[in-house]
Amino acid sequence: MQFNVDATCGKARACTITTAHSTIQTPIFMPVGTVGSVKALDMADMTELLDTQIILANTYHMYLRPGDETVAKMGGLHGYTTYPNSFLTDSGGFQAFSLSDISKPTESGIEFRSHIDGSKHFFTPEKVIDIQNNLNSDIMMILDDLVALPATQERIKTSIQRTTQWAQQSIDYHRYNQSKGIGINQNIFAIIQGGTDFNFRTQSAEELCAMDYDGFAIGGLSVGESNNLMYDTVEHTTPLMPADKPRYLMGVGTPEDLVENIERGVDMFDCVMPTRNARNGTLFTTFGKVNIKGAVYKYDAQPIDPDCQCYTCRRYSRAYLHHLFRSREITYFRLASLHNLHYYLWLVRQAREAIIAGQFIEFKKDFYARRQS
Repeated sequence: MQFNVDATCGKARACTITTAHSTIQTPIFMPVGTVGSVKALDMADMTELLDTQIILANTYHMYLRPGDETVAKMGGLHGYTTYPNSFLTDSGGFQAFSLSDISKPTESGIEFRSHIDGSKHFFTPEKVIDIQNNLNSDIMMILDDLVALPATQERIKTSIQRTTQWAQQSIDYHRYNQSKGIGINQNIFAIIQGGTDFNFRTQSAEELCAMDYDGFAIGGLSVGESNNLMYDTVEHTTPLMPADKPRYLMGVGTPEDLVENIERGVDMFDCVMPTRNARNGTLFTTFGKVNIKGAVYKYDAQPIDPDCQCYTCRRYSRAYLHHLFRSREITYFRLASLHNLHYYLWLVRQAREAIIAGQFIEFKKDFYARRQS
């Protein structure tokens, strides 16, 4: 991986990340393709209509189905899916958290039952890397111990201890593999934990950032805490992260979350929100949200957002999208997902241009002014 900071404006950064498969300009939003597919879209949509340079796939889900060995035989994620650009793979730690009724963290890893057939499995830090080696993702996330908030001080302390221990095992194993010719072109990120306790965040960041990782993520947020507390935690944590490596905020979030955390020095984001909300009838625009299921749109000939140049807005009216949604027509899911992802990608590109121009504060003011108007 090559990484360069192209410009800064306050704490906000415009950077360039180069992997074996693509050049990624940050701030960047990564569409979520959990099982190797962004819901309702194909890879031509991702490359030709949305011009994405990186998407996310999930280790847990790809391991269970179709199986990481199957993916490896089919040419890794790139050969299997035909997506030519970069993949980031999550480690499965979040799934252990979100499926807590069928999973259990231990000192040596995470024990869980498959949500598909109930079969038992056990993820260790090393096994998670083996799976991601088979997937051949460009950026691998390590196994971490994620906890819901609020949590007791003792539980957060345990989370940090486990995460640091697993991080050391992960980096040692990855570098050993590379010495044997395995994962040569793959990069590895550690995940900082600590809840919203600044002392714990400092401890986790210092312990992890002392290790030889290619980048660092902030995990364990947007899991029950208030937005302001999340923003304060990010603001505390980013200065503790190396300035010469990528900074990734996992699982966040709304357009406002992106703008606020770009201002606080975050480079990379992912979230299911744009595609999930699209499928449920909520469309993001420069002036706020549109609930396309509302009867007010039945005869509305305008595009979703008159300022948007996405595939959907250049061709179809709110009235048509309203009709498709009410009819539960499959075409709606594609058109709505294209629009929402285009908006997110447009937003981070606008942020990048503002940072390079030294006008991020003005960009942020305009972002909120449009929504208030």
